[in-house]
Amino acid sequence: MIPFIDLQAQRLRLDGKIEAAVAEAVVGGAWVMGPQVRQFEADLSAFGQAKHALGCANGTDALALPLMAWEIGAGDAVFVPSFTFAATAEVVPWFGAEPVFVDVDPVTYNMDPAKLAAAIDAIKAEGRLTPRVVIAVDLFGQPADYPAIKKIVDQHGLKLISDSAQGFGCTVDGKHPLEWVDVTTTSFFPAKPLGCYGDGGAVLTNDDELAQLLDSVRVHGKAVAVDLKDRTFEHDPKYLNMRIGRNSRLDTIQAAVLIEKLKVFGDEIEWRNRIAARYNEGLRAHVARVPDVPAGHMSTWAQYTIEHPNRDGLVAHLKEQGIPTAVYYPIPLHMQPAYENFPRGAGGLPETERLKDVVMSLPMHSDLDEATQDKIIAAVASFKG
Repeated sequence: MIPFIDLQAQRLRLDGKIEAAVAEAVVGGAWVMGPQVRQFEADLSAFGQAKHALGCANGTDALALPLMAWEIGAGDAVFVPSFTFAATAEVVPWFGAEPVFVDVDPVTYNMDPAKLAAAIDAIKAEGRLTPRVVIAVDLFGQPADYPAIKKIVDQHGLKLISDSAQGFGCTVDGKHPLEWVDVTTTSFFPAKPLGCYGDGGAVLTNDDELAQLLDSVRVHGKAVAVDLKDRTFEHDPKYLNMRIGRNSRLDTIQAAVLIEKLKVFGDEIEWRNRIAARYNEGLRAHVARVPDVPAGHMSTWAQYTIEHPNRDGLVAHLKEQGIPTAVYYPIPLHMQPAYENFPRGAGGLPETERLKDVVMSLPMHSDLDEATQDKIIAAVASFKG
């Protein structure tokens, strides 16, 4: 059976470095917010062209932390795509705010800037909610159209988050999303391009004061430098709680794993792009659409996703040949029971509803060899349904 994502191949390629790093962290004994966490945060900020990187418990918390820092709450609107994993929208109702679902671009599957603009205008005209934040998703590894989205949020005075759980490392004209957004969030779930051996996440920002607030809310609302400016407190600042927070710390052992993985992440992004190019060349004539990337954009290829009019037939055909596939996302968020009563952008979400029936993802990881890839391509090409 061909693996959908082969994490063991990467571990073996790193030749014991991860195991050694984990052992060092265990022996060191600082298992919560230990020195490896600080090192990884420094390494991550350098890679992501950010002034600050703060580790947290998972990618979902990474999205929640800036909403908490900005005091998003009841009566606020947060604009999100519907064609994404639940975490993107899930965090919004946590604080009493409402997600507003926006349709996606048919080429990149990311938030459509024109549909975003229309959604904001409609919410403002209705007057029930106050637009506050836009969360754009780097779906399957492709960056959203941040230059266009940034113009829209600036017109309306909104905050902008890059949900880069699938796309951390992606760029537009060589620049990371943080060039345009207030915050980039990411996930280190094992299946992500930069994944750990458990759960983990991070928030990146260039805003000095916001970084302090994020540090506060990830540790129970502890006092930070901005809070102590005119105050004396000689004890551990975690015992002076300045705001409501949560417990969301990156595990030291996971940070040790990520330090080693980040060292090779740049090379792995290049390998993923080479693999995607081979897929495109081999599959373009056999499917309805392959995932082309706009000029100047670079994807991290968390998934390689194609369109086929008989998607379910092709999935079954490949399964018979021992080739795994995945369908992201068969039920868009605005059609899910938990989210179906939240607002939808003006004009509905026709592109999102079209994609749910035709997209499927093929095996993709940095260690996918050409022989295995050729077998997958040949199996897709042999489908006549």
